[in-house]
Amino acid sequence: MKLALTPEPEAPKMAPPRPPRTQWSWWLAAAALAAGLFLRIWPWAGFTGTGFDEAIYRDNVIRLEKVGLSAYPFICQRYLEDQRKPDVITKLPPTRFLYVYTAWMWKEYEFGDAPPVNPHTEHFAQRDPALVSLHHVACLFSCLGLIVSGLAAWRILGLRALPGVLALMAFSPLQIHLAQHALIDGVFTFWAILNLWLVWENLQRPNDLRLLTALAVSLTMMVMTKENSFFVYLALGGLVVTNRWAKFGTVTPGLLIAGIIGPALGVLALVLLAGGFPQFTEIYHLLVTKAETLTYAIKTGDGPWYRYVVDLLLLSPLVLILAIGGVFTQVRKRPAYVYLVAFVGFSYAVMCNVRYGMNLRYASIWDLPLRALAAAQVGALAARFGSWQSWVTGVAIAALCAYDLRQYHLFFVHGGLYELVTGGLLQVVKILK
Repeated sequence: MKLALTPEPEAPKMAPPRPPRTQWSWWLAAAALAAGLFLRIWPWAGFTGTGFDEAIYRDNVIRLEKVGLSAYPFICQRYLEDQRKPDVITKLPPTRFLYVYTAWMWKEYEFGDAPPVNPHTEHFAQRDPALVSLHHVACLFSCLGLIVSGLAAWRILGLRALPGVLALMAFSPLQIHLAQHALIDGVFTFWAILNLWLVWENLQRPNDLRLLTALAVSLTMMVMTKENSFFVYLALGGLVVTNRWAKFGTVTPGLLIAGIIGPALGVLALVLLAGGFPQFTEIYHLLVTKAETLTYAIKTGDGPWYRYVVDLLLLSPLVLILAIGGVFTQVRKRPAYVYLVAFVGFSYAVMCNVRYGMNLRYASIWDLPLRALAAAQVGALAARFGSWQSWVTGVAIAALCAYDLRQYHLFFVHGGLYELVTGGLLQVVKILK
């Protein structure tokens, strides 16, 4: 008897595996990074002239080219001779050394011995070697700041938070503005965010010599960039003290030593560059005392403690509102958000009390914490949509990015703003006419 052989059923075809969520996170983060770098590098600002600060930085680059690095105390001495005159307005000090020095190196590499361009020349800001070099350095550090912001978001908040935070940072109107001009604030923001991240890393991985060294070097560079490093340093010190109750990580003697040695080396370098401790202290004394009599500073740099809140609400209202909501919903869940909120709180408490010294440009150091809170709040609200949470979160983040891009165009392209004072912001939105 023959048995009929029946063919075996074919195995069902398997659908191709979907990329894991982590892979999607990296791809979205890469897209956000590319968009942010393009927005910073592409020249599209409405104001194309030369600002007061930029002209002073240019003069210092030209002086450094003439006398050389070894004669930098001579540049500081000339600054003191000029500022001691009672009828001379306050000027930015040459002790903002790192920005000037980096721009000088850039000029030597790109332009060589090319002479300065006459300030009355057409398109002067786009043709003068020193100014162009300053702008390129500011743009470079703004791009590096975006990269460091992404790394910090990944390491502090985790991979799931990375795409949203990086996207909001990429489209930040303030960060794009700082990249479009020869301003020092984008350079300083890079060092501030890097130090914020490195303190967190050292709290999580105590006694790692590489991390301790990186923190000390980063603090040194921050001190040599701008005197506002004092505010950031106080905020970082507040985080270390708060760790006793918040339990961010582990504070070790090595962390404390690195936190002392780094700034001390920065101050020592500035003292040598200034030509001695008396000259160093006189530079900052004149800067503070003359700033309090500067007409422009008196008219635009003062206000109540909530002035920064008002300015941020005018420039990026949706992000600020979501960030405030995130303070109430995220801080209770994760110490990482306590860490970011505490940094803003400590630095804000000092910066809002500087007489005639408030400007929205200085608030750029808070962009990462605020946008991290805003992204987290978007995710929390999207959780109500169940299985659609990821899609809703992505659409909402994209909408926020589009709105911030519209804000940049409104204030800095159509409005042509350069200085970020409250009066100018109010005029752009037609509250003042």
